[in-house]
Amino acid sequence: MISIYRRRRLTNITALALSLFATLFGIFWLVWLLWTLISAGISGIHPSLFTEITPPPGSDGGLSNAIVGSLILTVGGTFIGAPVGILAGTYLAEFSRQSKIAHVVRFVNDVLLSAPSIIIGVFVYELVVVRSGHFSAWAGIMALAFIVLPVVVRTTEDMLRLVPNTMREAAAALGAPQWKVTIMIVYRAARTGILTGILLAVARISGETAPLLFTALNNQFWSSSLSQPIANLPNVIFQFAMSPYEDWHRLAWAGALLITAAVLLLNIVAHSVLHRKQQSN
Repeated sequence: MISIYRRRRLTNITALALSLFATLFGIFWLVWLLWTLISAGISGIHPSLFTEITPPPGSDGGLSNAIVGSLILTVGGTFIGAPVGILAGTYLAEFSRQSKIAHVVRFVNDVLLSAPSIIIGVFVYELVVVRSGHFSAWAGIMALAFIVLPVVVRTTEDMLRLVPNTMREAAAALGAPQWKVTIMIVYRAARTGILTGILLAVARISGETAPLLFTALNNQFWSSSLSQPIANLPNVIFQFAMSPYEDWHRLAWAGALLITAAVLLLNIVAHSVLHRKQQSN
């Protein structure tokens, strides 16, 4: 009996030690990455970064056109992908939970959720860029919308399924049709979780580079039309980081720091909103 107790205690201590080591190992690399990014990128943060466009080599400039371009692509992709994802998630959770078509939709959504973003970029390239004959912001928006879509579908379905059926039954007992129950009752109960899913999707697409290389490409100047290539931070960072020019390297580090800060802020907001919702329940 004592030997069994000692063996289990030793196994427990070993498992805890390995878990602690793995945690510290991951935190070490995360802290190192953030420290390198901050130390290299903080020198490039200055007012002209937000007021001047990307410069030619050897000239002063900033990332204003790339920042605005990234905002346009991110907002556009979210405005297209999020509503479609919410409607699809609502259909799966409220109107067709166990039907054959629901299983097919879930399977396709899972495949799309796990698909590499470069595959989505190639798909939109063939679908839009090749047929139109040129790169464009619209193509980039469509590529990002395809990335937003499966994330919002999954989170919307999960959040709606967490709403107790008693709330639906109580509204139905008062004579409310199913569509009104969904909009007035279920959506209100799950709106925090749905919003969290949208924020996580925005954080996912904020730093995507591969799909934009095949769709939006890049632009060294201000873009006046969404039908033309548009500047964006991920592609500018990729281009400047691969160049031999030190001033471009400094701007690349500054752009990477901006994207990291934005993604970190979005994740903090999403988790705080979800945590507040859980506490209120």
